[in-house]
Amino acid sequence: MPQTLRFSIVIEAPRRRVWRAMLAPDSYREWTRAFCEGSYYEGSWEQGRTIRFLDPNGNGVVSEIAEHRTFERIAIRHLGGVAAGVDDTESEAVRDWAGAFETYDFTDEGAGTRVSITTDVPAKYEEMMQRLWPAALARLKALCEAPAST
Repeated sequence: MPQTLRFSIVIEAPRRRVWRAMLAPDSYREWTRAFCEGSYYEGSWEQGRTIRFLDPNGNGVVSEIAEHRTFERIAIRHLGGVAAGVDDTESEAVRDWAGAFETYDFTDEGAGTRVSITTDVPAKYEEMMQRLWPAALARLKALCEAPAST
């Protein structure tokens, strides 16, 4: 049975900057290094579109963007796994992830942005995600709060 985990961080940067840093391909690779060095995605963040979250070996999760409200919310519905670049939405091995949601909410807080994450994870991954999500959000915060390059 999936566990629902919640994480939140305040980032001293405008919501647009945080949103872009979280979703743009290059900065996505940077903050998700906390989960796996070389993480990346293929696909689109547009509502209704398929997106694959992958490691350098082509393994990961295949998902659908269930909701996209620009600068406010992204909701991801996980459909199954990806093994060596091949989507798997039916085997016993991926049933733990199928139907799980991951939601990113962006709200103004003072002069900054609060990013709130709600994620369903299989119980066997709960301890790992309790450790990795705060590290990933700390990376996102550092990325967003760094002085803009000229």
